[in-house]
Amino acid sequence: MTGAPPRDRPILSVRDLHLAIAGRGRHTPILRGASLDIAPSEVHGLVGESGAGKTMIGKAVLGIQPSPARISGGSVLFEGRDVTHLSERERRALMGRGMGLIPQDPMTSLNPAHRIGAQIADVLRLHLGMDRPAAGARALELLNEVHVRAPERVLRQYPHEISGGMRQRVLIAIAFACRPRLIVADEPTTALDVTVQRQVLALIKRMQAQEGASILFVTHDLGVVAKICDRVTVLHGGRVLETGETRRIVEAPEHDYTRALIAATPRHDRPGDLLRPVPEALTARLNAEALAYDAAHGSHG
Repeated sequence: MTGAPPRDRPILSVRDLHLAIAGRGRHTPILRGASLDIAPSEVHGLVGESGAGKTMIGKAVLGIQPSPARISGGSVLFEGRDVTHLSERERRALMGRGMGLIPQDPMTSLNPAHRIGAQIADVLRLHLGMDRPAAGARALELLNEVHVRAPERVLRQYPHEISGGMRQRVLIAIAFACRPRLIVADEPTTALDVTVQRQVLALIKRMQAQEGASILFVTHDLGVVAKICDRVTVLHGGRVLETGETRRIVEAPEHDYTRALIAATPRHDRPGDLLRPVPEALTARLNAEALAYDAAHGSHG
């Protein structure tokens, strides 16, 4: 792929990333020295409970973290270039062809006042410089690629006129529209029912394989990770606890927290198994370790 880094060099390298939220005279640490690498054409899962910081890593990679959030240390290297502190103009130039996003909520992520076709075409015109007729034709092709039923009609519809599953397919089409080298997928199946989740996961994997893109797949569900990801990073309290190939993580986890997450994940092949919540003692230990980390790295707060 044009512009892609060599296979042995990560397309994305997050190194010792620290991020905190400022407010009411104090800084609340969210990311505590997080690091991970994603190879070209790799689907990399980022998994953890709510509040672990996984969505914030995705936002920091894209440069769309909320304004009270401040990166106080570390770096985000995309194709060898530090993109941590790009200007708005540089960030806009990077999006589209460089990076894309599949957001979590398909209803609030589309503009309710604009037709579906216009929203896809706007992305193509902005990032690829297409004229209106060419962008309209490509929008129709993209809806066909993501298997939207009656794509000609959907182009003319507004977001509220199509189902949640169809809206998510539209967002996948937008994310892949400019053939980016990296896509951040922020829990893209959370708002969907189980049957549609399975279809959307298969679609993302097919589009990824077809385009050769790398994906940072943010999720709380290890079952999803096992279906779609090549490698996985386990996060808790903004700290990376374990990273490795998905099969090794699922079959032979090294960290107590990873084992607890697996025990808390429903198994469709063993429906009679009891689910075991993450033990309170383990959570308390990890929280204490996070506080100790903050005390030892106070310069990043």
